[in-house]
Amino acid sequence: MSKFFAADSSSESESESSAEEFEPPKRVVASKVYQISDDEEETRRVVRSTKDKRYEEIRLAIKKLKNLKKIKDMSSILETFENMTKAFEKAKKIVEKEGMPRFFIRCLSELETFVIECWDDRDARKQMSKNNAKGLTTLRQKLRKYNRDFEEDINKYKEDPDEGDEVSEEEYRSESEKESDDEPAANAFKKTTVSKPASNFLKKAASDDDDESSDHWSSDDDDSELSSDDEKYGENFAAKFLKKTPGDEKKDKEAAKKKKEDKARDKKPKLKDVEGEEGGEWEEVKGGIPMAKEKPKMFAKDTEINHEAVNKKLLEIISARGKKGTDRSDMIELLTELAEISEANNLGPAMKSKILLNRISAVFDYNPNIATCMKDEMWQLCLESIGQLITILEDNSHDMTLSDNILEEQENLTEPVYRIRGCILTVLERMDEEFTKMLQACDAHSTDYVERLKDEQVVCDIIKRLVLLLEGNATTEEICRVYLRNIVHLYYKFDKSAMASETEMTESEHEMDKMCRFIHDKDNTDRIRTQAMMSHIYHHALHDRWYQARDLMLMSHLQDTIQHSDVPTQIMYNRTMVQLGLCAFRQGMINDAHNCLVDIQSSGRAKELLAQGLLLQRQHERTPEQEKIEKRRQMPYHMHINLELLECVYLVSAMLLEIPYMAAHEFDGRRRMISKNFHHVMRVSDRQALVGPPESMREHIVAASKAMKNGDWNACHNFIINEKMNIKVWELFYNKESTIKMVVEKIQQESLRTYLFTYSSVYDTLSLTTLAEMFELNTYKVHSIISKMIINEELMASLDEPTQMVLMHRTEPSQLQALALQLSEKVSSLVENNERIMEMKQGTFYFQNKFGQADNAGGNQQNRQQQNQYKRFPDRNRNQRYTKYDSRQSDSRQGGRYDKGQQRYDRTY
Repeated sequence: MSKFFAADSSSESESESSAEEFEPPKRVVASKVYQISDDEEETRRVVRSTKDKRYEEIRLAIKKLKNLKKIKDMSSILETFENMTKAFEKAKKIVEKEGMPRFFIRCLSELETFVIECWDDRDARKQMSKNNAKGLTTLRQKLRKYNRDFEEDINKYKEDPDEGDEVSEEEYRSESEKESDDEPAANAFKKTTVSKPASNFLKKAASDDDDESSDHWSSDDDDSELSSDDEKYGENFAAKFLKKTPGDEKKDKEAAKKKKEDKARDKKPKLKDVEGEEGGEWEEVKGGIPMAKEKPKMFAKDTEINHEAVNKKLLEIISARGKKGTDRSDMIELLTELAEISEANNLGPAMKSKILLNRISAVFDYNPNIATCMKDEMWQLCLESIGQLITILEDNSHDMTLSDNILEEQENLTEPVYRIRGCILTVLERMDEEFTKMLQACDAHSTDYVERLKDEQVVCDIIKRLVLLLEGNATTEEICRVYLRNIVHLYYKFDKSAMASETEMTESEHEMDKMCRFIHDKDNTDRIRTQAMMSHIYHHALHDRWYQARDLMLMSHLQDTIQHSDVPTQIMYNRTMVQLGLCAFRQGMINDAHNCLVDIQSSGRAKELLAQGLLLQRQHERTPEQEKIEKRRQMPYHMHINLELLECVYLVSAMLLEIPYMAAHEFDGRRRMISKNFHHVMRVSDRQALVGPPESMREHIVAASKAMKNGDWNACHNFIINEKMNIKVWELFYNKESTIKMVVEKIQQESLRTYLFTYSSVYDTLSLTTLAEMFELNTYKVHSIISKMIINEELMASLDEPTQMVLMHRTEPSQLQALALQLSEKVSSLVENNERIMEMKQGTFYFQNKFGQADNAGGNQQNRQQQNQYKRFPDRNRNQRYTKYDSRQSDSRQGGRYDKGQQRYDRTY
């Protein structure tokens, strides 16, 4: 045996002998047994420097930040960041001595990168909760401000981010190892106490606590390792340090693995198998059955339940409303229970009404977010509570007064006449708003929307019951408000019976007329009166009562003041004008239909103006708040107007007006556009290199317009009326046969007008019979159309009744003459502009008198005389310009014939 091992054995023997020498004497067993608590046991103390303590706080905060960044909990990240900055402030003196810690700069740099990435991800930001979004904004601002002080260090770190990171960690580990090495030296000076159990009971307790002590102290494990080494190597302990073969290493690894598994198995809690009478086994189950909490009792056992006690309890429940820790669902349950107690003790209808009013308010408060809608169960509870309240008011209409003008001191809940503070109209309006929000939140094409829409009948019934209740017992202001709620649910609904009877007023028409007239006469606020009038116009237009709707719109003068109204009123005005335009189209009033629809369709934002959806804005993006507000204004889907139908009606009306006008003013330089949108659609089609058969609604109308321009009414008819267009547009009208018939007649008439404008210069005479056969019109209809054109001086012709012929006068200029006239007009306007510019530059100081000398006063006087002469005779200079043209045309008037149309043409050109 070597000296090294011999020395080791001697030291071990010395330590053992010294331990035997200093072994304390056995303690005398006391008569009473005391159980030592865990708090009295001595714990290991660690002595650390101030630097380590401060840096440890910062490191713990950084570790927490890393974990929070993984789950993107912005509010917690903000709080942890603030704690980290506070910890860094405490360590500022140490940082000034030792230098800036690398791990702190790395944390700031990584946190800044993380915040920038989160801020740039807009989709994720929109999906964040309110607290996280607010936390991200605040953290971004605070981090920017805080990083300004460490800008140089952060930039250096970003240039070489890996340098120094490992060094700091190693330094941190080495410091912790030094502390652990110093701990045994410190523990050597501690006084060791050894206590032996005083009885068998304490021995048993000590044996039970062996597992716990093994977790805290590693001395038992070390002894076991030594004993296992002794068993393995025996007396030849030097074999442990000899070189091992690969086979021996493999065996050692397997043995260590097996030992580890045994140790882990011993640490697991063992199940206690207890065999019962039937030989079954008990299994350990985590948790248990949750204990049912008993609801707190509303009143004490011996309390007398009367009006005073119930009212006091009600005030106690209401006082918790709006507080931070209040559970809203518990409040609703308590109010429901209180209503049952009140009813069971026959405290009267007034007490129950007051409790129901507060329960309805609690239901409305259940959802704190205004933008979101109610839950289904809360909505059903709200409808049920309002129904019960209206039933009580109906049963006690003569003995009960419910008003918000009654003070709390004036309330009378005990005996008739009952007086209760509250407003049923406010409850009704809030219920209607919640119903609209629920419809807005549903997908319009799902079954949920249909199921939710079934509740509209319940809402309408509640409104009608309240109308009957308030008609004789409320003020005119309250009646106007409840009438408006009834109108809002009635004006857009189509009544087939109204279309069947043209003379008699139907029930819906009579009801609308009665309520709108009352509001118009009695209401003092412009807003309710305006909305009622527009609803009345909408209802008239929906049922093809064109003249009543038009007269109401013209008498109201809404088009002059609507730009000063609020946004919902403007949306209602847009919807009314659109419905008025559709009504005019169904009645064959093409010009009126175009005038009603041109403002909505020319902007290209019909969907947004009618509150039927949001469009992307190119100039600027909406903020989330603006988007929420605009979404709240959207109309429910069942109140939408078909936008494709609207566009088709507008384009067909524009086609019937624009194509004849373009043919009549083909060579007119001052020609104006009736419909810019229609011209844009035509230009887009002309730019296409290859035009195929029409597919969409727009393409059909463009193809029909080109056919009408050539005078081919049959092709135009086939493009407008076909299977595709019937499915998309014409079948959406109630009387589709009459509408299609009207459109075909208009196409025939306007095609005839276009044909006459286009080819009048080619013919000398035209037969009315031939024209009637070409366009499949009645001869009398053709005669009527041509007569109107001659009267309106649109066509230079005359009718020969005996021969049924149209005689063309050939007064229209040819294409060359029209172009020459346009050139002469443009040149003359150019000369006038030049003269004005010269006068503005030179002034009036250079006018010469009759002697050829410059005379300022005379020049000014002469200029003023010329201006006055021009004001008195404005047409003198204009007629002098065309003297040559008039003299040329006077040759054609020889023989005593005077052509009125020619005179008009001469004056025009």
